[in-house]
Amino acid sequence: MRVLERYLLRDFLVTCLLTLTVITFVMCLGTVVKAVDLLARGVSGIYILKIFIFNIPFLLSFAIPISVLTTVLLLFGRLSSDGELNAMKACGLSLWQIITPIVLAAVCLSGLCLYLNGTLAPLSHWAQRRVLVELGMTEPENLLEEGRFVREFPGLMVYVAKRERKKVTDVIVYEMGPQGIKRSVRAQRGFLTPLLDKQQLRIDLYDVRIEAPDENYPNDLTRSHDIRAAHYPVTLDLSGLMGKGQVHKKVADMTYGELIEAVQDVSRAFPGVAPKDLARTRMKLVVDANTRLGLALSCFAFTLLGIPLGIKSHRRETSIGFAISILIVFFFYFFLFFADALVRQPELRPDLIVWVPVLLSEVVGYLLLRRSV
Repeated sequence: MRVLERYLLRDFLVTCLLTLTVITFVMCLGTVVKAVDLLARGVSGIYILKIFIFNIPFLLSFAIPISVLTTVLLLFGRLSSDGELNAMKACGLSLWQIITPIVLAAVCLSGLCLYLNGTLAPLSHWAQRRVLVELGMTEPENLLEEGRFVREFPGLMVYVAKRERKKVTDVIVYEMGPQGIKRSVRAQRGFLTPLLDKQQLRIDLYDVRIEAPDENYPNDLTRSHDIRAAHYPVTLDLSGLMGKGQVHKKVADMTYGELIEAVQDVSRAFPGVAPKDLARTRMKLVVDANTRLGLALSCFAFTLLGIPLGIKSHRRETSIGFAISILIVFFFYFFLFFADALVRQPELRPDLIVWVPVLLSEVVGYLLLRRSV
């Protein structure tokens, strides 16, 4: 029995390592393109190597579950096709005994992913952003985080409700003076234009409403002037940020401990968030934490589901295993993206939607295993 366990475990680990290498390489292509672009700009190879290395833990958090699923499908598809499973059963072994070492290996990989998703990946992601800001070559529009007042720009405080690449919606800009807010600018939409040579970011605002207090009665809001404008440009100075290399943590940069602290006190973690947006910000944090946990536990869930599917496929071809793996991964990530899209509607509990594919994979996998016994 121990010889058989070592045989299965060795096959599983070797195939998983090879699959992980291939999948990670494919995922790294985007980073390679970015590295080539930085190299063309004359960036030192040391910085490029740092950016590449810091990106690997983040990629592994996605690549490991996919590799486990593909490996299980390939391994048990081959064992079923070659008749090795029937031979093992003829020797008096049950299917539960056969799959035990593989399931235990999947549990260990889930533990590794828990550490990756909760600690190493966010720290690496934050370190990568710091390197890019130090170089002054980061995309400045990424400084405008959704749902948070950004106070890092001299004389301005900026809030955007939603950002899609270069387009922002529901924008609030407070122009600050020695006595506090001297003017507020609200716009339905806007477009971002990075001016990296000038270390500036220009926001062209449209459908604008400007509120300016009366100079003689600055504390009397009833005397404020309300001005409407079709277009109003705002220029953000990035020189201080790029020169000092300041980077403020985003949700993706937070470890599990930091996420828990932020959920408990959103106002302290994200100063300036409007009271009406506290519930949405908290739900975004909760969904992110649950997504990381779900991705880690997907190694175990994919193993339970992949074993019976591999047995039933009766195929040893690699293409069949990859095809089934792609379908399952698409189904799994569909729920993750769907939950992320519902963050702005916390009453729908998108944090629970994250667990639908995980629990469904485990339940379906267990039922199929019982039928295969």
